[in-house]
Amino acid sequence: MTQSRRDAIKAQRTRKKRQQRMNTILWVGGFILIVILLLISPLIYNLLKPAGSFVQITPVARPMEHGKAIGNPDAKVKITVYEDFQCPACRQFTEQIESQLIQSSYITNGQLYYEFMQFPFIDSQVVTKESLQAANASMCAMAQGKFWDYHDILFANHTGENVGDFTDKRLQAFAESLGLDMTAFDKCFKANAYSAEIENEYNDAISLGINSTPTVLLNGREITPGQIPTFEQIRAAIDAALAGGG
Repeated sequence: MTQSRRDAIKAQRTRKKRQQRMNTILWVGGFILIVILLLISPLIYNLLKPAGSFVQITPVARPMEHGKAIGNPDAKVKITVYEDFQCPACRQFTEQIESQLIQSSYITNGQLYYEFMQFPFIDSQVVTKESLQAANASMCAMAQGKFWDYHDILFANHTGENVGDFTDKRLQAFAESLGLDMTAFDKCFKANAYSAEIENEYNDAISLGINSTPTVLLNGREITPGQIPTFEQIRAAIDAALAGGG
């Protein structure tokens, strides 16, 4: 075999190896691109999906409302409730128990301080972050003195977990329906202005061993560990604390 023939064969092998490497790079690159598209497609859908129709609410007057809390900050009894706006049990608690507590004489008599705490954990393993964005939006509503109205409209429009109830456009539509200053709301919402506060409350819950919602604490202790207390159980715990037993 002549030298020129050897050189030609060597060059052919080199080209073949180079082509194989290029094919491998293209295949791996294509696979990575598909994975990226699969990961970001829910985010794109969240941004582009129209708000659609939603349940509107009539704001309810609440005595001694300030921020995420209601009642007398110096009250002997403090109830703290950790919730996730995507939590079905939280919606039930809000409608059946929280409403009774907030309208009770414990509040109007200055005996009870009731505070909502953010614990957006349901979407921790998904991309769209509806729990976190709902928490963020509620805090931006709080900045305009509308936390509880926004809290109500979120639960009124909850139908399931990570099903698109709380896309960005819907959260903005909720705010607009409540008459919020949309320039201020959008600026706050898009900047995640309350991310540090939400993270702090989330971490506080974790440090307390909380892993479900709603979790109801009275003066720092769970009323019914591992279970959602009834209104009667909460009332009994409040009465015991007021009498000096808790």
